[in-house]
Amino acid sequence: MTLIIAHRGASRAERENTVAAFGAAGAMGADGVELDVRRTGDDRLVVHHDAFLADGRAIVATRSADLPDHVPSLADALDACDGMFVNIEIKNDPGEPDHDPGDWVAHRLGELLVRRSGGVRWLISSFRFETVVTCRKVLPAVRTAFLVDSVDDAVIARTAAAGHVAIHPWVETLDERWVRAAHAAGLAVNTWTCDDPDRIRDLVRWGVDGICTNVPDLALAIRRG
Repeated sequence: MTLIIAHRGASRAERENTVAAFGAAGAMGADGVELDVRRTGDDRLVVHHDAFLADGRAIVATRSADLPDHVPSLADALDACDGMFVNIEIKNDPGEPDHDPGDWVAHRLGELLVRRSGGVRWLISSFRFETVVTCRKVLPAVRTAFLVDSVDDAVIARTAAAGHVAIHPWVETLDERWVRAAHAAGLAVNTWTCDDPDRIRDLVRWGVDGICTNVPDLALAIRRG
């Protein structure tokens, strides 16, 4: 069965990456939630997609107490996702102010998830391959996935060889042959981000393992149909 993953929560219904959006996703019946984690200036883990706040402040240079109220701590976000699996995307992109080749966030995230247990409930992903490799070392019992803009044979081989369980390609670059190729290599395919009903139907028909969407209620209705 194709799993429906609420992209930053039910982000069409509520403000993205907020406790309200995660709660709404659960109320709609989403199988899972995708969210983004970053480091603050006082070394806390918080949930926010962009490296900068709307007022221009870099999150990595801002104390957690000085963040807007809608930006939750990772702990509060995970609490709001009770009953769903959680895809935690570590933001660690070169060129952004919080880029860290040492992967501090991956190590701190590992400590947090160990305290929470429930290893199979977590799926950690990143666009930075070295970051998900670090997560595999820090938390070998937790599932990891490689986020990519596009997929090819080399990406599939690299991801599988490193022991990750899934590949997360952009929906606009995905077709059925790559779903089949990833499955043949033992990888799940969770694609981002699809809100188009016809495209969702195609993805379900292809046997995609998970669809990350801003409209989980719509995707769930299509899956039921």
